[in-house]
Amino acid sequence: MAGIIQNRRHGRPGVAVGIAAILTLALASASAAAPGQADLARVRAATAPYHDLATAQAAGYGAFYICTAEPGAGTMGQHFVNLAVLLDTTLDASQPEALVYEPRQDGGYRLVAVEYLVFAEAWDAEHSALPELLGHQFALVPSPNRYGLPPFYELHAWIWQPNPSGMFYEWNPRVSCDA
Repeated sequence: MAGIIQNRRHGRPGVAVGIAAILTLALASASAAAPGQADLARVRAATAPYHDLATAQAAGYGAFYICTAEPGAGTMGQHFVNLAVLLDTTLDASQPEALVYEPRQDGGYRLVAVEYLVFAEAWDAEHSALPELLGHQFALVPSPNRYGLPPFYELHAWIWQPNPSGMFYEWNPRVSCDA
């Protein structure tokens, strides 16, 4: 303590003051990151039962479109969409509109991601800002599109398969439709 007081007398902040400032910044950064990690943990907990496709289907998720790949960018995988969740404009991280699976060699599927989506017309009628979830803004998919859908906003979260392009990037080069 005497060393800290002595340093203050000379007009220089003490080492302890500098360390305290660094610790305060570190704690602030950790607490700012914690909600995002906590949200992702809740999404994983909510969707863990859907590793079993039969459980997902019993919960209302059905196959939509085909396993989707983009040459040079990666794959989205096979989407299973819950129409009841899709047709409202409520966004809930623990209840994704779509589950994304990678086809396996044995004919089964492996859960790799979740996707949140909302139709643009319905969202825009009720909101003035773009949809956002898990700290990320959704991307607009205009119409016409390969899915035959009206314009919609979407956000992928690769919570079950790491994506070298980023957790929220649309395409994952580590996922394949080639099973």
